[in-house]
Amino acid sequence: MNFQRPLSPACTAVALMWLIALLSMPLRAELTVAQGSGSAATVGPAGSIGDPSDWTYTLKTGESFDQIARELLKASTSAGRLASYNRLDSPSSLRAGDQIHIPVAWLRQQPEPALVRGISGHARVRSAGNGAIRPLTEGQRIQAGDTIITHNGMATVELADGSTIRINPGSSVVFNRLTRYGRAGMTDTRMRLERGGVSNRINPMIEEGARFEIETPSAVAAVRGTTFSLQADRDGSHLQVTEGRVAFGTPGNIREIPSGYGASVRAGGSGKMKILRLPPAPKTNPIPDTIKSMPAQLSWQANGARQYQVDILDQKTGQPVRSEQTSNTSFALGGLANGDYRAQVASLSNEGISGMPADVTFQVDLAARAAELLEPAPGATLDSDRPSFSWRYQGESERARVEIAKDSSFTDVVASSDWRSQESGIPNKPLKPGEYHWRVVTEAGGNSVATSKTRTLTINGTLAPVSVISANYIDRQVRIFWERNRDASGYLLQLSEDPSFEDVIKEATVDDTTAALRLIPGRRYFVRLRAISEGPIVGRWGPGRELYVE
Repeated sequence: MNFQRPLSPACTAVALMWLIALLSMPLRAELTVAQGSGSAATVGPAGSIGDPSDWTYTLKTGESFDQIARELLKASTSAGRLASYNRLDSPSSLRAGDQIHIPVAWLRQQPEPALVRGISGHARVRSAGNGAIRPLTEGQRIQAGDTIITHNGMATVELADGSTIRINPGSSVVFNRLTRYGRAGMTDTRMRLERGGVSNRINPMIEEGARFEIETPSAVAAVRGTTFSLQADRDGSHLQVTEGRVAFGTPGNIREIPSGYGASVRAGGSGKMKILRLPPAPKTNPIPDTIKSMPAQLSWQANGARQYQVDILDQKTGQPVRSEQTSNTSFALGGLANGDYRAQVASLSNEGISGMPADVTFQVDLAARAAELLEPAPGATLDSDRPSFSWRYQGESERARVEIAKDSSFTDVVASSDWRSQESGIPNKPLKPGEYHWRVVTEAGGNSVATSKTRTLTINGTLAPVSVISANYIDRQVRIFWERNRDASGYLLQLSEDPSFEDVIKEATVDDTTAALRLIPGRRYFVRLRAISEGPIVGRWGPGRELYVE
């Protein structure tokens, strides 16, 4: 048997004093949190905070713990609970520069719709609320659950953090989650690419709680700030990373794909991934930083690729202006409005996979020039109420229209032609008789306008033809009625037995819109009318009307 020796009285006294001292100490360990002043505030036991899923907020001048708790926490989470989580005995003692750890799950969440920045072609949106499908419009807000469907069009969507999503033609994208964590600024974006393709420029996510994820029928891609493209089709999912890194694959088989590489996951659930190096970016030839005349040429050196993908993007919105494939090593930059652009040229592999893009930025700054007027000649007098106008352009890539006014200052523009690149046009409506002023307005680049000199012309014009409305027969007499012409001072009436009116048997001027004719029974007659005026305006004969008295 083992027996313990009893402690001596001296040892017992020492042990008892040690135990009392231990019990009198605070039952907590201390962990310092950095403060702006350089001193330390105490928080709770190590390991209770600083979890990777926590979000850290640094107090600013004038802010208090209670204020931040009210603004950032869900209604179900109290300031006291947050103070307890951070093991703060006196939250009011925190100063600017001190940090507060907040579990992401406690942050106030709010829906944050995405914004449609640009559209080209035909695209629609299916509402998550009622399932209604309507045309997609620029400036439209996309709510969580909505689906964008592109046909022959493309759409650019901006997320709450400024990231952009470009949806390719023939695609269907569901915006499953669009969330912002209150004032924290973090976003949680989750989408499903059902078919088609997207190109994404995702802003860096500094906070751990931020999330951006795209799911396809066969894989998932998660990023924290990168530029990549993703496609989904019957064969599977295909990824190309041109900047940053993307976590890509199927559950249990996620690989991190770096810039310059692509990956594919076949459909069918096998999860097998194929990783390949993307074709290198073509070497572009220099172009002017500012293009003053069109068309300009974007060119690059051949690198063995059979095809190249060329995308011209609006620098501000990221919206594609032109997107084409070519086997040439040059591309005409025609038809661009004034503005800032980014051109991307990428080689296509034999499988049609787009490689690393070469980026070229440039500005288009076209200036319109006043056109030279050709016809009609100055002071011309014309009979036609819709005459043809012609001019000669003095610049390149211009379009123009004719403006016709009653006054020389063109405050009363009565007619104009359509905008056109041809050097001629006709008014969009007939001109009434009178004197007019006309000019040609030239446009280049969408916002540069020049105006030609002004000429005058006179329209003699013609009065509209007059038709007989009805004929009333009484014995051997017939009374005819015709429509009134407001610009006529009277009417010229002709009666003939010949429908061609080669042999006129009666001609008379009538002031009213009715006349009585006495006819010989059994004969066929024809009557017609023409409006007349006191000025040089010429009327036109109306159709003949057959008359017969039995």
